[in-house]
Amino acid sequence: MIQPPSAYIEGYEKARLIDRQTADNYIRHTVIGDPVMDAVVEELASLPQAQASKLIRAGMQEDDVALRNAPKALRDFFIDSPPPDPPWLDHDAFTPGVRAFHDNAVAIFSAFVAGVLIDGFSTLISKSFVQTGRVFDEGVRRLKQNNRHQVEIFFPGGLRREGDGWKLSVRIRFVHAQVRHLLRHSEDWDADAWGTPVSAAHLGYALACFSARTLKHSMSIGAVYTAEQRRSFCDVWRYAGHLMGIPETILYTDEEDALRLYSIGSVCEPPPTEDAVLMANALINSAPAVADIKDEEERKFLVEDRIYPISRALVGDRLADQLRFPKSRKVRTLGILFQYRMGITYKRFMAKALRKGGDIDTVFAASLYDSDGLTFQLPDHAHSERSSKW
Repeated sequence: MIQPPSAYIEGYEKARLIDRQTADNYIRHTVIGDPVMDAVVEELASLPQAQASKLIRAGMQEDDVALRNAPKALRDFFIDSPPPDPPWLDHDAFTPGVRAFHDNAVAIFSAFVAGVLIDGFSTLISKSFVQTGRVFDEGVRRLKQNNRHQVEIFFPGGLRREGDGWKLSVRIRFVHAQVRHLLRHSEDWDADAWGTPVSAAHLGYALACFSARTLKHSMSIGAVYTAEQRRSFCDVWRYAGHLMGIPETILYTDEEDALRLYSIGSVCEPPPTEDAVLMANALINSAPAVADIKDEEERKFLVEDRIYPISRALVGDRLADQLRFPKSRKVRTLGILFQYRMGITYKRFMAKALRKGGDIDTVFAASLYDSDGLTFQLPDHAHSERSSKW
């Protein structure tokens, strides 16, 4: 057996009885970050945030002149010896997944907030986010950034080198490495107990949730996919994960592999901590603000009588109880998914009948589009309230 960080000991022993190979691989990656990008961020650490941001932007734009005097690791990453495309990459294979995303966007984003993020933040990755405070200081902005990333990777051509989906995926890789750098140098992080902050294990697990669990949860609330679309949807996220720096050794190969990683990773992880409880409930309570709903009564109704019951139905009573989700006396969990499916089906029919933009217009409205375009600032302090804006 591998010696795991102490928080994983009990779960790891249980997971090995189910699937020793996957459990060993998951635990091995709890102490791995992203060696390539971690080295880049270490070299950028001595530069002012504005200068580092300018250099990252130049790299994204393939501006060799602007990078002439950049730190060597950054030049290597973008210009001199950039990471090669994986042999399995096929941009044409993304087309069915892109179409499926646009046809099912509202169901996908609803599933993401009510189910997928809850799956992900029930793990120890919640500790990284709580310690930075990002979700509590700017939770709405963070959710809109997540939405923007999804919109861009599922935009036709978005994952080509010049596409915003490519750039945002690589930007996330920079941010994760910077958070690792800051937390590693923070007295608050206990590596012996929790492993590496924003570890490769957690990123591989999160990607499995973003892909396979999104398919599962979104179908529960009305999304419809062909087998080809499901494969393609996972292919899109797989390449996005590659760009985000997830090692091939824990990057899923297909939907079945993603579900296996999610299942065994869930057993390896300890039960939800107080950080997970805080994260999950904060995200659900932020959702109405992401949709720009300002009326307090309407917000309260959506959170208490819609989002919490839907989330409970998606993730199950056991996890919902561990995360201390309220049990609604007004809404029966058993029927809430059926009601939501009917609503999604009706909206899809009316959008086609009236030839409106439909789902994707709603998704664009809930995504972050800054007036000055893509920004590449990185946090410069472990705690959000003490960091410059990014």
